[in-house]
Amino acid sequence: MLTSPSSPAPARSVPRLVIAAPSSGSGKTTVATGLMAALTARGFAVSPHKVGPDYIDPGYHALATGRTGRNLDAYLCGPELVGPLFAHGAHGCDIAVVEGVMGMFDGAAGEGELASTAQVAKLLRAPVVLVVDASSQSRSVAALVHGFASWDPEVRIGGVILNKVASDRHEELLREALESAGVPVLGVLRRAAQVETPARHLGLVPVAERQAAAVDSVAAMGAQVSRGCDLEALVALARSAGVLSGAAWDAAEALGSSPQPPLPSATPGSARAGGPPDGPVVAVAGGAAFTFSYAEHAELLGAAGAQVVVFDPLRDERLPEGTAGLVVGGGFPEVYAAELSANEALREEVAALAGTGAPVAAECAGLLYLCRELDGRPMCGVLDATARMDERLTLGYRDAVAVSDSVLAVAGTRMRGHEFHRTVVEPGAGTAPAWGVRAPRQVEGFVQRGVHASYLHTHWASEPGVARRFVERCRTS
Repeated sequence: MLTSPSSPAPARSVPRLVIAAPSSGSGKTTVATGLMAALTARGFAVSPHKVGPDYIDPGYHALATGRTGRNLDAYLCGPELVGPLFAHGAHGCDIAVVEGVMGMFDGAAGEGELASTAQVAKLLRAPVVLVVDASSQSRSVAALVHGFASWDPEVRIGGVILNKVASDRHEELLREALESAGVPVLGVLRRAAQVETPARHLGLVPVAERQAAAVDSVAAMGAQVSRGCDLEALVALARSAGVLSGAAWDAAEALGSSPQPPLPSATPGSARAGGPPDGPVVAVAGGAAFTFSYAEHAELLGAAGAQVVVFDPLRDERLPEGTAGLVVGGGFPEVYAAELSANEALREEVAALAGTGAPVAAECAGLLYLCRELDGRPMCGVLDATARMDERLTLGYRDAVAVSDSVLAVAGTRMRGHEFHRTVVEPGAGTAPAWGVRAPRQVEGFVQRGVHASYLHTHWASEPGVARRFVERCRTS
């Protein structure tokens, strides 16, 4: 009988597994989310993590575990922060499950292993479970698994989960072949349409847009993993992970300020998410249209002295009372353009706030929301620019340097970012660029009075001073 520990392990030694695959589409999200749900159902406090910049999968992870999904990105944050950020998220948990990105050895283009699942597994000293789509192979699976297990001796593949297995006979052939590979089979999952989640132009549809259906999908994933996988063997493998060196990341320590109590999970609807009661109010856009954010951003804002309040631009007609600064992250405003445009009262409040010179930080979806219009529909009109959907996907990591002083950074500050969108912004006049980037453009984004708007998604844990500068501007604007 599988039972959870009586008390959680120290964060640096939390049992952990990395769920990897030979390629995208193999079933990592199904297995990782299902495993999280299955272990949670058995009483484990599960810490959910995702390799890379992906914002959507962590939403499903949070639904499975009841805890905030957190990203581990060695490109955006640097390899040195992967362990500390993991330990921060895993504090108080019994076990951690880390979902990989793309194929196991795929990372930042032209950067070797940087930001790959394999690199993160090594940084975490964690065993790897390889998820293999077996739908179109039998004996060849042994050669595939052998290649992945032997490619990098520092990566320890502790087992295989076979996905999309067609029949008992197919399973028998696969198991016979894998006996020679020396890697144990820890699970076999049959084809199951009920665990599939809908996707569109930028990947899976976020949980916030299909809450009830997503609950059913996650439950189905958990049931499938419970039926098809050896949970006891997976937990035993997780407990073989090595102890991490160094301390857990802490927002207050990163800022060099006095400690603040940890922030609870932020929820939309003008919900007060944390921070000192006498600090400036920083309104953070949430709801179905703005689902892309890293938990550490709100934690850093709170540690810098702000009251972080989440609101929903689809529903709330006013900014939170006393708003001194505004953060509008990523998401899918193009999907909700009509509803965002119809909320004229809030659009006018956003424009009025920006007009006072108050600090406004916008990323990707937030950039589109600040434009004059999006696909012909009026937006906030803070920026003299128009935005529209485009067929071309812009995707990739970016090295960036601030080219203008702004509410986030002084000119010359270097940060790394990530772009992921199918939209185009056509600027007007009167704004300075935000970033100089190596590719694909020379300059990017907008700086205008207190506004910093850009396509780049950045992770503030890599440059905590961004949060302090923003909150200090909130106090003085």
